Amino acid sequence: MKLYSKQFLGLEAEFTSFEKAAVVLVPFPYEGGVSYGLGTAKAPDAILDASCYLELYDEVLDDQPYRIGITTVNPPKIANNPADMIQTIYETTLFFLNQDKFVILIGGDHSITFGYFKAIKEKYGQVSVIQLDAHADLRNTYEGSPWSHACVMSRIREITAHTLQIGIRSLSAKEAALVKKENISLCTMHQFRQRRFDLEAALNLLPDPVFLTVDADVFDWSVIMSTGTPEPGGLLWDEGVSLLQKIFMQKNVIGFDFVELSYQENDRNSPYAAAKMIYKMIGFKFFINKNITDLEL
Repeated sequence: MKLYSKQFLGLEAEFTSFEKAAVVLVPFPYEGGVSYGLGTAKAPDAILDASCYLELYDEVLDDQPYRIGITTVNPPKIANNPADMIQTIYETTLFFLNQDKFVILIGGDHSITFGYFKAIKEKYGQVSVIQLDAHADLRNTYEGSPWSHACVMSRIREITAHTLQIGIRSLSAKEAALVKKENISLCTMHQFRQRRFDLEAALNLLPDPVFLTVDADVFDWSVIMSTGTPEPGGLLWDEGVSLLQKIFMQKNVIGFDFVELSYQENDRNSPYAAAKMIYKMIGFKFFINKNITDLEL
């Protein structure tokens, strides 16, 4: 297995060995599904570069999650056709899943998520999805394409009805009507802040295992400023950490992706925050029950 020249956290070889690593990180620099700003194709490299400046000790976990082994593989060759692109992700991630690796996909725009989810579902059967996002992404098509990043949850819900969407603060009237008609579990950012959504109950009702998809625009601009479709008023850093900690404590997360960061030359903060959040998520997955107590949301 050929490893990428850029390794997450810049780890030494003993912690990036493919055979020994518990985590395989797959960069996927695709932005063919975007509808507004560009830059997501450069995001994986920006995140990997920034990750090399993180401290390996995590203050929430009181541990060093990198010790489980994290290897970053070469980005797959990306097809221009969206359907072929999704097939590439499906085949790539399924290959690693079948070797019992915990796979993390770093995008790239949100349209890539469906390919990974197809692989997860084939591997594990019934799988639920938690989406952290500013946008509902429930359009059937957008700008003539069913593979737009604005349609990813529609594609996912075609193969599972078990979804939970958190942080939403931008959706069309048709999407809102669909949420009501199909009784989709969706927590807007306003509901989250006003404590008008029973997150505990929603998590308990969601069957395990769970696939988690994190769109960078779920976060406030003070955390991550550069995204393809920015929306004001998102999760603050500590809110995001607490929410993710709760998800990993209560659910069996079997894979996740991080998408929609938009690389901008004059913004070093956003890729650094993305890298740090990804590292925390790795820690929550493998160290959640060690020296850690629940945080109240």
